[in-house]
Amino acid sequence: MEIKILGTGCSKCEKLEKNLDIALKEMDIQATIEKVDDLIEMVSYGVMSTPGFVINDEVKSVGKALSVKEIKKFLQNS
Repeated sequence: MEIKILGTGCSKCEKLEKNLDIALKEMDIQATIEKVDDLIEMVSYGVMSTPGFVINDEVKSVGKALSVKEIKKFLQNS
């Protein structure tokens, strides 16, 4: 599983990253995590508001620091 967090390092981006780490550990899922701060790449995903949350090149969420519970739902369905 490949996961990307699209953002420039704002507080919501950092919260999303922390919650993602918790969710992956609790579900015992191995994933490649990439933080993307390149604006051109973010726009290529159609993300105009950060953070963007992408699983296997599919945008799952934009502009929200997802909770651990919300992230787990996306992980289960991917």
